[in-house]
Amino acid sequence: MATLITGGAGFLGSHLCERLLEQDHEVLCMDNFFTGRRRNVSHLLENPNFELIRHDVVDPLKAEVDRIYNLACPASPVHYQYNPIKTVKTSVMGAINCLGLAKRVGARILQASTSEVYGDPEVHPQPESYRGNVNPIGLRACYDEGKRCAETLFFDYHRENNVDIRVVRIFNTYGPRMLPDDGRVVSNFIVQALKGEDITLYGDGSQTRSFCFVDDLIEAMIRTMEQDDTVGPVNIGNPVEFTIRELADAVLGKIKSASKIVEMPLPSDDPTQRKPDISLAKKILNWEPKVELSEGLDQTIPYFKERIGA
Repeated sequence: MATLITGGAGFLGSHLCERLLEQDHEVLCMDNFFTGRRRNVSHLLENPNFELIRHDVVDPLKAEVDRIYNLACPASPVHYQYNPIKTVKTSVMGAINCLGLAKRVGARILQASTSEVYGDPEVHPQPESYRGNVNPIGLRACYDEGKRCAETLFFDYHRENNVDIRVVRIFNTYGPRMLPDDGRVVSNFIVQALKGEDITLYGDGSQTRSFCFVDDLIEAMIRTMEQDDTVGPVNIGNPVEFTIRELADAVLGKIKSASKIVEMPLPSDDPTQRKPDISLAKKILNWEPKVELSEGLDQTIPYFKERIGA
């Protein structure tokens, strides 16, 4: 099976490359290295079934492949707000280019969408049928609305051109190879604790998130691609809910440091609750997360220790 992974040198993409190579796929890893890093896949370069190319998904692409995973897009607020217009282009034009390729070569294509399509949800937990509560002109809209439009394009290509699509909505995921400066809450807290800096809570820390370890996420993504029961969307995430303050306490319990928890103003349009309804994933994929937060942190903290030299 020949597989193209856009954003393949990123946090999720690099783990997906590894898993597919273990399953004897030929993997074409494409990345423009804005948030992806060559070091994430450097250990794969000697594998004869692996090829790494620098290319921006905004530009048309050609490849002869059987599967396409479209993971290309910065996923943390720090990075997607750095150039919001480029973020929209990456989601929208990237989807068009990937779908056009899938149409030409008859490949099955999966879109890595996001729980951000639900915005600041008024329904809890969020099922795939929920249409969301998104501010279309807010600071986060470049990512939220870009991903929503990408989903629209996927389903229109499916209906109009019979493109074989799959769509997953990814909830908060963490693990090795996250960028230390990506501004996500797990990496923020771990890096701050390792450096002995204050742990910054935005708001009072009562907002909730559900944290899925990367290995569980990749397993669900591959299962979604290879099943024939639904095109999606399928929620992928961990339904066990934690407050942000509970996460901070868990990190400080693992890393003995002088860090103190301090409260900062809540960012604009930051969701107060985020928890997936994974009933569909359980039914269709026979999947649910296996790695608990404590175990996942034990596998993630050593990576950051090495990265920042703590």
